[in-house]
Amino acid sequence: MKATILTIGDEILIGQIVNTNAAWMGERLTEEGVRPARMVVVPDEEYAIAEALRAGMRDTRLLLVTGGLGPTHDDITREVVAKVFDAPLRSDPSILDIVRQRFERRGWEMPASNHSQAMVPEGFEAIPNPAGTAPLLLGSYDHSDGAGLIACMPGVPYEMQHFMDAEVMPRVREMEGAPDILQKTLLTVGIGESHLTDQLEGVTELLSEGLELAFLPNLRTLRLRMTSTRSGDADHQSMDRLEAFIRERAGKWIYGEGDDTLEAAIGRMLEERGLTVATAESCTGGYVAHRLTNIAGSSAWVVGGIVSYANSVKEEQLGVRADTLRNFGAVSRETACEMAEGVRLRLGASIGLSTTGILGPGGGSEEKPVGTFWMGVSSESGTRALRLRLGNDRLRNKERGSTAVLDLLRRELLRLDD
Repeated sequence: MKATILTIGDEILIGQIVNTNAAWMGERLTEEGVRPARMVVVPDEEYAIAEALRAGMRDTRLLLVTGGLGPTHDDITREVVAKVFDAPLRSDPSILDIVRQRFERRGWEMPASNHSQAMVPEGFEAIPNPAGTAPLLLGSYDHSDGAGLIACMPGVPYEMQHFMDAEVMPRVREMEGAPDILQKTLLTVGIGESHLTDQLEGVTELLSEGLELAFLPNLRTLRLRMTSTRSGDADHQSMDRLEAFIRERAGKWIYGEGDDTLEAAIGRMLEERGLTVATAESCTGGYVAHRLTNIAGSSAWVVGGIVSYANSVKEEQLGVRADTLRNFGAVSRETACEMAEGVRLRLGASIGLSTTGILGPGGGSEEKPVGTFWMGVSSESGTRALRLRLGNDRLRNKERGSTAVLDLLRRELLRLDD
């Protein structure tokens, strides 16, 4: 089954907003075995929207539309859909009442412009939006391969994602000819794509028609997505053999599966062991603590953190010695070790983490170029620090550095188990 992803909005075409919706939907569809045939972005213009709708319905059985469902004059998606489907717009009293109640709960009177959001093309199903005012509009159309489905969703990402998971994908699975797919994703950290490829030498011999392995790198981690487009027992066994092969050769870099995050996996490890962590951050500015505390329940294993950007804070709050800073500098193995040990002891945590570096774009030297990054870890078993060479982009370096120090914590927990 093929799909068209249609995004509507001038703001995307002129670069004011990045089209994250299309990327998210493409990945979501792929997980279900639906092939995105095209991604189209059109302006808030009737002709462009109508032509894109007709092309999508002609060429694919699934047409996902986002944007243009708001209350302003340029939100014309519902009107164009009504014309293309020759389906007059009718006001849906239940939708209108829900929208009105959303305003009243906030003590506001519903603006007249929001009446338009209750207008539904005849024959379409309107599903209320639990997080906004624009409902989901679902309709059907004839296609040469069978009945087609069109879903018009709001452009706000979290609203769209809710509708996709709660309403659209369940209907896609029920469509005649819907793909039967088995998919599993293993999450790795601390190893690059080329090195992991070397570790998995010979894996292609396990792959066959209907069984695929994809390498999906990003700034933080590298995902390994295994996909089987057939669902018999033999195909399940083939998938199991592929996973066993990967785990045998790359197990020490695998931290989770599916939608797991590195920080969530670390949180479970800390909680299972009854351990806690504290952070001392210089160049990452508290970003490591931010990621750890994004996890619900992290108060059970995060004691606290100190952002020690200035040397005076390193000395006074963490106990880094003046001689260390004078002789080795703030960006050094010695300072990273004293920061990690200092935060562990002063905050009473089981493990202390530290970061110090030169993230750029300026501030480097021949001895310590931009991208020099030290990270330290301290526990009762000892204190150590590792150096990385990152790039020249400050924000990318923050992402990569925070991931590296979290992986250092993960490996420290595994080492403490031995």
